[in-house]
Amino acid sequence: MKPSLKISAFLVTAAFCVGSALAQQVKSGDLVLDDAWARATRGGAKVGGGYITIENKGTTADKLMGGSSPAAGKVEVHEMAMDNGVMKMRPVKDGLPIPAGRSTELVPGGYHIMLMNLKAPLKKGDKIPVTLKFEKAGDVKVTFDVQDIGATSPASGHTDHTMPGMQQPMKMSPDHKM
Repeated sequence: MKPSLKISAFLVTAAFCVGSALAQQVKSGDLVLDDAWARATRGGAKVGGGYITIENKGTTADKLMGGSSPAAGKVEVHEMAMDNGVMKMRPVKDGLPIPAGRSTELVPGGYHIMLMNLKAPLKKGDKIPVTLKFEKAGDVKVTFDVQDIGATSPASGHTDHTMPGMQQPMKMSPDHKM
């Protein structure tokens, strides 16, 4: 094999291995869960955010209802949205729809998994076991890889210590309970 082909083969293999180490894909029925990650938290923080992509390859919609984790007292699905120039966060009532034949991304600044009453801070490199509860697919176990505090994606290595649209203070809705 020519040296340039050996280098190319090595780079392709290395890229595959790095991607595999950073992302865990879980399949449950028609659902494919990928790129589960969370941001590290500062010491003493009682809440953390988790993000994931959920693809529904089936012909029937499902709903993400919430979940559980040994790392947190409570796991809920939350949404963040601008309301009169103020970023607000609130739990998603009645579950987050996962439409048939589509992907749903839970990302910073949008829908996300809220890990509440954390038992310990989330540290970069940690692996957090979470069981997500779906209306039809039932319980699905996934592992969230903890990235930097300001991470913007599961493997980008890029950090941004501000969230899009976060120039205004964030307020929680009155019905939000921790």
